[in-house]
Amino acid sequence: MVGGIVIRRLDDAAVSKWDAFVESCESATFFHRAGWKKVVEESFGHDCYFLYAEENGELTGVLPLVHVRSRLFGNALISNAFCVYGGAASSNAEAQSALYGEAEALAASLGVDYLELRLRSPVHADWARKEDLYVTFRKSMDPDPDKNLAAIPRKQRAMVRKGLKSGLVGELDEDTERLHRIYAESVRNLGTPVFSRKYFRMLKEVFGDDCEILTVTHEGRPVAGVMSFYFRDEVVPYYGGGTSSDRKLAINDFMYWDLMRRSCEAGYRVFDFGRSKRGTGAFDFKKHWGFEPEPLVHEFKLLGADALPEVNPTNPKYSIFISAWRKLPLPVANTIGPFISRNLG
Repeated sequence: MVGGIVIRRLDDAAVSKWDAFVESCESATFFHRAGWKKVVEESFGHDCYFLYAEENGELTGVLPLVHVRSRLFGNALISNAFCVYGGAASSNAEAQSALYGEAEALAASLGVDYLELRLRSPVHADWARKEDLYVTFRKSMDPDPDKNLAAIPRKQRAMVRKGLKSGLVGELDEDTERLHRIYAESVRNLGTPVFSRKYFRMLKEVFGDDCEILTVTHEGRPVAGVMSFYFRDEVVPYYGGGTSSDRKLAINDFMYWDLMRRSCEAGYRVFDFGRSKRGTGAFDFKKHWGFEPEPLVHEFKLLGADALPEVNPTNPKYSIFISAWRKLPLPVANTIGPFISRNLG
């Protein structure tokens, strides 16, 4: 107990009040929802420590933490692993401070190399920090799809119109099978290990209607797909990809426009294009849509480590691996990939 604040760990009995708090807390995101605990534990086998602060029986803050241990990529406690945003979401500074104090004690007891927080703005002035390596792209949407289309810069708008004329069709799927096949090919071509089918299924199972699958077809054949999350008035396209043979059809341009159109018509008002690294194709693609990058902050409490981790594709030491992975036959990449990606939290 800290000054009347009790820190507890999430259990089944507290899930409803956890999610009710997340829904109402201004600083919370979709990635603070309680369901991530079940998804990560059952998909990857990592231990999750979802902490919440309670004052006089009232929940006043949450902090999701995932313990990722890997011989290749180190030993870390991360908020929130496999997610773009994390850190404590709280209704007051005292609850936030108590949650971070408990997280530091937990990290020390687990013997991790570092405690990592994925934040929209800095919290700890004395922690090691990565700033401006990652950015996020967020933009308000108008209720009128035509106004949203007109707001896209001219060259990118031309690509969207090209996609609209290519005979592409957007379809909502109830399962993740078509999306996973497309996504697996897409990330193999980028030199990245794919996540397991089970992970995608668990996301849909746990988050239900708040996890939507949009598949794009051309002449009846699936050519692109994206999994999006819905939270309050926001839509967050999260896992997406397209087949390399159909880029001439402007499928990605059509796909994200179709998602934006559907979302604004359904009443959502913020399009969150998510995190990207500067200097990457994804960063450039999102800028072309007229979205301005907003720097994200990754804070690190170094414990067993002497230096900041560099587990990202822009690290030169991974270039040989990425190049080799792109050449793997798809069935081989799909078999091996999930054993590696489960540790790339």
